[in-house]
Amino acid sequence: MGVMSFQVTMIKARFLRGTLAVMVLGVLWISPKTCWAQSAAEEALAEGKADSEKFFRQRVTPFIKTYCLECHQNSRPTEAGLSFTPALDTPGHAAFSEKWKKAAARVKTHDMPPDGLEQPTDEERQMFMKWLDKVKYLSPKDPGTFVIRRLTKTEYSNTLRDLFGVDPKIAAGLPDEVSGEGYLNSLSPLQLEQYLSIADEVLDQVLAPDDSPPTQFQQRHFGEAPASKNDSRREARKVAQSLAKRAYRRPPSDGELKVLLDVFDLGQQNELSYPAALRLMLKAMLVSPQFLFITPAEEFESEAEIVPLDNYQLASRLSYLLWATMPDDELMTLAGSGKLHEPTILKMQVKRMLEDPRSRALFDGFGAQWLRVGDLDSKTFDPAKFPEMTGKMRAAMYDEVRLFFESIVRENQGVARFIDSDYTFLNESLASIYGLGKTVAGAEMRKVKLTNKNRGGILGMPGVLASTSFPNRTSPVIRGVWVLEQLLGEHVPSAPPNVPALEKQDQQSVANLTLRERTELHRTDPVCANCHQLLDPIGFGLENFDAIGRWRDQDENGQPIDASGELPDGSRFSSPQELKVMIAGRLDDFSRNLVEKLLAYALCRRLEGYDEIVLDDLMRELAQDGYRMQTVVTAIVTSYPFTHRRTE
Repeated sequence: MGVMSFQVTMIKARFLRGTLAVMVLGVLWISPKTCWAQSAAEEALAEGKADSEKFFRQRVTPFIKTYCLECHQNSRPTEAGLSFTPALDTPGHAAFSEKWKKAAARVKTHDMPPDGLEQPTDEERQMFMKWLDKVKYLSPKDPGTFVIRRLTKTEYSNTLRDLFGVDPKIAAGLPDEVSGEGYLNSLSPLQLEQYLSIADEVLDQVLAPDDSPPTQFQQRHFGEAPASKNDSRREARKVAQSLAKRAYRRPPSDGELKVLLDVFDLGQQNELSYPAALRLMLKAMLVSPQFLFITPAEEFESEAEIVPLDNYQLASRLSYLLWATMPDDELMTLAGSGKLHEPTILKMQVKRMLEDPRSRALFDGFGAQWLRVGDLDSKTFDPAKFPEMTGKMRAAMYDEVRLFFESIVRENQGVARFIDSDYTFLNESLASIYGLGKTVAGAEMRKVKLTNKNRGGILGMPGVLASTSFPNRTSPVIRGVWVLEQLLGEHVPSAPPNVPALEKQDQQSVANLTLRERTELHRTDPVCANCHQLLDPIGFGLENFDAIGRWRDQDENGQPIDASGELPDGSRFSSPQELKVMIAGRLDDFSRNLVEKLLAYALCRRLEGYDEIVLDDLMRELAQDGYRMQTVVTAIVTSYPFTHRRTE
């Protein structure tokens, strides 16, 4: 019995644009169950669980009943849609992990309870924040929800390229998607039609029409047409076995081969020639769940509820994380030998893959999403104010961030370099934004040493600064949120409804005010003040950079820029350089946030429950090596949730 054997329950054949198309419409997953033994590590966690249960019962429960339950309960739904009623019974349930974080963020900023209701003391608020460090111990050791993940548009395109040598743009018509945490696995009827159409286009390029000389791909994979029908099916099985192993990124099961041969038989029954029947079988592969999704392979005799990933699926998970495409021959060979799971082998493969140019996918998929520069090419800017924002300038801004990210990864630098560094990558047009236009010539991006301490690192990069601005001006609020959420891992509550934008203020009364003064006026509303006293100072610290990242000492009205600020902990700064020093001083927070986001991206799901304990272990390991970036990637790839799965 396999850990997860794949059975096709229904196949429907139909003619589509004159071509017989096969669609697999339903699937049935069968999974065995059993228990798993407690380890010594789990016994150590038992103490933490007992302490957490006591802490929740004696301190958190009274807090919720006193300050939260009047509004947040099942019998009284709120606008936020948050009820603490189920949490009182099962506080460690994974479904409540994210809600605890959001609730703690609102309590921390004094956003909850609302004004007019009884307020907790500062000590009680600190106690509630401390609960976040304890609730994780109520979760059992578990690799988390097992996601049978569909290939993203980029992964699908790259896989077609590596399988058939076609241009990845062949799939350009598919909808764009955001990979990683929160990625949607669903398939719409429109997407299924698109996959069928793309499969036809691919096969038209790599296979010759009937009565035409065979292409190189037919010669290599199809061979000569057999003399008899009996021989045809035997040869078709060989073709199916060879091609399915490449297309499915693992050896096909007997049941999967039978499905493909049934499609071949269907073609011959409809009087298709041997090559045409093979084409139909290959099309069935390209629209099958086994090709479109990353599916498990290995058969397990064990009835365990949690097992290691089979080596082929580990190869695919690793390859799509670092390269956004199918495993290469070396990975497949290691998977076939059963050695890929060995920690030493796995670490060597991570190093090899990160040194390969295809590892650009780690930035395009994760880095651009983390730093919020992925939409820079389509972001709107006022052409009258910022005529410099051409397509080439946007591409240069994106490439600067990408090349900087890749340099830290490939040179295995510590993650602190993301905050402060003495180099970047520029071409002539981008150098003009830095005020270095005369020192850099040409369109080629190259490494440039920086001497201005306000630059260096992601906080001073035009691509980041432009992505966190409005089309016609800077936004201290957006930039403040970006620093807190993307760099430091703070949970910033969403803005309350019906709060007017700055542009809605009485323009006559604020005409002579700076943006800072207008923003400060905006936050006089007590509803806004609690969050903005944390957000705004950070955003003001970057106000010397205009909406596209150019340095300025005065705003557009000729008023001097005031980049000073004070955080709730009393830390003060007066320039981007000093703000960078403050953020670098929170290296543990920055590092944990980066590791957390990368782990969630690698698993393609939100972290919850036991994942927090995994993060604790990772951070202890990474701190010993100075949070070096290759060590971060390797630690994630060899982590428990990345290498294990539920059988359900």
